[in-house]
Amino acid sequence: MRAAVTSPQPEATEAGFDVLAEGGNAVDAAVAAAFVQTVVDPFMCGIAGFGSAQILPAGGTAQMVDFHGKAPRAVRPDQWADLIKFQTEDGFGFVLEGHVNELGYQSITTPGTLAALAHMAAAHGTRPLADLMAPAIAHAREGVLIRPHMVEYWSEIPRSGRVPHHEHVRHFPATARIYAPEGRLMRVGERIENPDMARTLERIAAEGPESFYKGAIAAEIAADMAAHGGQLAAEDLAEVAPRLGAPLEGHYRGLRITTNALPGGGPVLLLMLGILEHFDLAAMGHNSADYVATVAEAMKRATVEKDAKIGDPDFVKVPLDDFIAPEAAARHAAAIRAGEIAHVPRFGQPEPPRDTTHLCVADSEGSVVSMTHSIGMPSGVVTEGLGFMYNGCMGVFDPRPGRPGSLAPGKSRFTAMCPSILYDATGPMAAIGSPGGTFITMSVLQGILNMVDFGMTAAEAVAAPRFCATSDTLELTNRILRRTESELRARGYPTRRLATSFGFGGVHALRRDTGGWRGGADPGRDGLALAL
Repeated sequence: MRAAVTSPQPEATEAGFDVLAEGGNAVDAAVAAAFVQTVVDPFMCGIAGFGSAQILPAGGTAQMVDFHGKAPRAVRPDQWADLIKFQTEDGFGFVLEGHVNELGYQSITTPGTLAALAHMAAAHGTRPLADLMAPAIAHAREGVLIRPHMVEYWSEIPRSGRVPHHEHVRHFPATARIYAPEGRLMRVGERIENPDMARTLERIAAEGPESFYKGAIAAEIAADMAAHGGQLAAEDLAEVAPRLGAPLEGHYRGLRITTNALPGGGPVLLLMLGILEHFDLAAMGHNSADYVATVAEAMKRATVEKDAKIGDPDFVKVPLDDFIAPEAAARHAAAIRAGEIAHVPRFGQPEPPRDTTHLCVADSEGSVVSMTHSIGMPSGVVTEGLGFMYNGCMGVFDPRPGRPGSLAPGKSRFTAMCPSILYDATGPMAAIGSPGGTFITMSVLQGILNMVDFGMTAAEAVAAPRFCATSDTLELTNRILRRTESELRARGYPTRRLATSFGFGGVHALRRDTGGWRGGADPGRDGLALAL
């Protein structure tokens, strides 16, 4: 297969596939697919979201397009210090009194997704941005079918004390009119029509993204924020621009890996891979007790390092060698081999946000794109008449002043996003990424191990049973064998079994074999992989 695209939404995959079939390149396809994602999965991503993309141009070198949201200028480091209830178990945020950091106007950071997509199209694409937006506009105008994963999200009540997800749907009138028009959550098979979003996208297509950041749309956004106590202001919007740079590079089992830099999750992924290269995982057997315990220890140790040391590099001096230096990985591997069980400090019980999406595209010319974008925990806020939802990314900042992840004006929060590309001696051989909050790095890690250590195809790698250890508890999907769980418990590991067969992210991947590019879409989501 000469080219391929995969994403968690069939409509987005189709949009990318159509662009490839019509002669567009991988970036054209990725941008078109991403815009469709913002329409058909509006609680997972949006033009007012954030993310990270890795672009490998044909014959060129990989580049990161980072568009993490930043705290508005009006933010104060201590503004929520007296509202803390507890930290989430996985360390991915705090639950505050009144949920002001995760629901409503104060939860919104600067929206970078639209600026990033526009940059990608202009710098690396071959089609006008307006043409790439056309499928998304059509879906917004014609309506979107409610899919099972969307209803599953709306119906979920987090066990951690976070806001029940239905509040993001119907807490604010402008949002409820779109997604709960009769005062109830919509059901699978019903259709969402969002003419306001269609009109907003048409305005952007006609006037350019500048309208969103400095023009008429920006004025509407700023007025809505000011009227409802939001901290996002016109000055914040005007300063939004993606950050460009080289990806981080690492190696695993003779393969080269490129992934994103801070404040993304690439360093955490590379640390775990570095640790695990010291073990013969294939000899242990896939998802055996030995395998799960070893990989879980790598996850826990990387989590402890991340919690203690990682923040926005513009504000925090991060000791990057503690994540990418071979000596650091070797030190952790030796501790695991000696039987030491890592402890992950926490003071709360949690469930991480999972409001994110991913896509991978490869074309016949050698270009590859791996992009993760999100609205974090959705704010629930839709400005009347604009139709799109804002991110709720303030929820992951640490409300305790003086820490790596603490609040500060203009600061980006850490995310576990790690859009990655793997290379063999002949060039790019796989692209992978995932939604899933802090589960992202853990699920991408397992997808890579499945392909590299166990020889799985992309489809097999993303569908294999997963587990996660971002706290002292090992969490297992329901297809991890109970005999394995019993053995882990006998070794002293507390476990928690999910009722679902799939979980911990929603991995999507492409892999090149002798027949060309083939994709895998996580069966726990509603996605699709296509190749041509």
